[in-house]
Amino acid sequence: MKDRLYAPWRSSYLMDESAREDGCLFCRIRDEETDPKNFVLERGDRWYTIINRFPYTTGHVMVVCNRHVECLADLDDTEGAELTALLARCERALRREYRPDGINMGATLGRSAGAGIMGHLHVHLVPRWHGDTNFMSTIGETRVVSEDLGDTYRRLKKALASSE
Repeated sequence: MKDRLYAPWRSSYLMDESAREDGCLFCRIRDEETDPKNFVLERGDRWYTIINRFPYTTGHVMVVCNRHVECLADLDDTEGAELTALLARCERALRREYRPDGINMGATLGRSAGAGIMGHLHVHLVPRWHGDTNFMSTIGETRVVSEDLGDTYRRLKKALASSE
C-alpha cells in the first residue's frame, strides 16, 4: 500500500475554475478589488505583492508588474525602481516574520525556463530553512507547507504594515 499525504485544504485550489479562465491570471487579479480573496498583500503604483497559491514553502510571495510585460528589459526606470523597493520590503517582512535561513529570489522567463504563467513578469521570493528539502519534494514530488495560506496572508500583511 502506498503512503498518502492528507491535505484537504489543497482541494479548493485544485478545483478552482478561475485558475483555468481565459486571459491572464495576473491581469485579472490586478483589476479585481478582492485583495484578501486573492491574497494580495499590498499594491504599489506599478506592482503588487501577492502570496503564491501554490507555494514551494511557507511565505512564498511574488511581486507582480501591473503592466502586462514579459521581461525585465521591458521595464521603464520607474518600474525597475519600484520593483527593487518592493522586493526589499518583502525580504524584510519575511526575515522578520519567519526568520528563514535564506531566501531564493528570481523570475522564470518563458516556458522553457519553467514558467507557470507566461508573458506577465513576476518575481518570486521563497523563504528557505536548513533541511527544508527532503524526500517529499525529491521523490514524492510533493511539497509540505506548514501553514495555511490565510494565516500566511495575515502574518505578512501585518509585517508589511508595520514596516511603513
